[in-house]
Amino acid sequence: MFEQAFKNIDDVLHKDAGCSSELDYTEQTSWLLFLKYLDALEQTKELEAQLDGKKYTPIIDAPYRWESWAAPKDASGSIDHNTALTGDDLLAFVNQRLFPYLHGFKAKATGPNTIEYKIGEIFGEIKNRIQSGYNLRDIIEPIDELRFLSQTEKHELSHLYEAKIKNMGNAGRNGGEYYTPRPLIRAIIQVVNPEIGETIYDGAVGSGGFLCEAFDFLKSKSQLTTKDLTILQTKTFYGKEKKSLAYVIAIMNLILHGIEAPNIVHTNTLTENLADVQVKDQFDIVLANPPFGGKERPEVQQNFYIRTGETAFLFLQHFIRMLKTGGRAGIVIKNTFLSNTDNASVSLRKMLLQNCNLHTVLDCPGGTFQGAGVKTVVLFFEKGAPTRKVWFYQLDPGRNMGKTNPLNDADLAEFIELQKTFADSPKSWSFDTAGIDPKTWDLSVKNPNSGEEVAHRSPEAIMQEIAALDQESAEVLKSIKALL
Repeated sequence: MFEQAFKNIDDVLHKDAGCSSELDYTEQTSWLLFLKYLDALEQTKELEAQLDGKKYTPIIDAPYRWESWAAPKDASGSIDHNTALTGDDLLAFVNQRLFPYLHGFKAKATGPNTIEYKIGEIFGEIKNRIQSGYNLRDIIEPIDELRFLSQTEKHELSHLYEAKIKNMGNAGRNGGEYYTPRPLIRAIIQVVNPEIGETIYDGAVGSGGFLCEAFDFLKSKSQLTTKDLTILQTKTFYGKEKKSLAYVIAIMNLILHGIEAPNIVHTNTLTENLADVQVKDQFDIVLANPPFGGKERPEVQQNFYIRTGETAFLFLQHFIRMLKTGGRAGIVIKNTFLSNTDNASVSLRKMLLQNCNLHTVLDCPGGTFQGAGVKTVVLFFEKGAPTRKVWFYQLDPGRNMGKTNPLNDADLAEFIELQKTFADSPKSWSFDTAGIDPKTWDLSVKNPNSGEEVAHRSPEAIMQEIAALDQESAEVLKSIKALL
């Protein structure tokens, strides 16, 4: 039922002039899902208050509740189309009254971790892009049929929502930066192995994939107490996100996975000065896939010990600083980080190796991230002791990966197993940092167990090949001129 509802919603959004891509579809579905969830949450809390003999004061005032404007019901429990707004009336209410009202919650919230603050933040950033009030009415009705009351229903909805995020990532227009393959995230979490009571942080939260998977991992542990569940809900997961769409999607994704008021702050993480970070601000675990390839302005770079325009390198410094001493991290970064010769890259590798135990590097093949050609590695490290030995694993699923054959959990099973003992294999090996070049701190170590012999050519042979290629190029140019 839920799957068909999502399909119907996308079909309507596809027809609307205000929505042109999977990003728009996910964004517009998100704010409507959020309001429907909020309605279900209020009903649950009201029922709980009645059972305890207490009075419940709703978060949302009567005219703005879902049951008032979106889905007023008749005596049979069906939507009352005689009183339900539609067309221009519905658009006017949503754009001119509902959104401004909900945005106002931010100013009166008691703190950023409250549901009231999340309401105000979301509706101050997101906009209704649906241009037809009749299309909006056609979307509201299948959303009204969705239920959030049981864990089974939330679980099914979370899977469908994850599928939407994945499709959005494949759709381009920077959608890919919101989506890290879930099998890779699950493998990272298994290696880092968080425990109940530890705090987990992602300062580049995107769609919330790392936090959602970490929540599922911890929730699956046996014999959790009520105290454990409260800790998971309120004192475990923390994130920051700069972009409005990603922020909204992360909030909705975490809610569907079962976290009522996610501790996600809408901010530019890199504007925080590392010198201002105190012990109380630090976390036990960092899990993240920061955006790379971006260029940060000089005033942002001033916040960091090693100044560089490369966004991912600034994030890596931030993550190291945000870890408690003894804290653990699993960070995705471009594989060129291991070997770049610019001053910032060399300094950052030196800082990482001298201040953290970089015990594992997972080398991911091209195609791991659909729609992105860059090759990546995952850095696993513990803060507080220098690196003595690094274990490398070269992931090779034995096929070209893409949309039709993406990374799966089985592809990473060997890595997870061998990593437990840092075992050597045809795909894995260890490197003693005592042999590292102190001028470059280069970590681009070749696999000594691959069985491939590296052919070392003489300078004369290289020069002969260059001359032959020059001659070939000259002949091609001569042929082209002859045709003109």
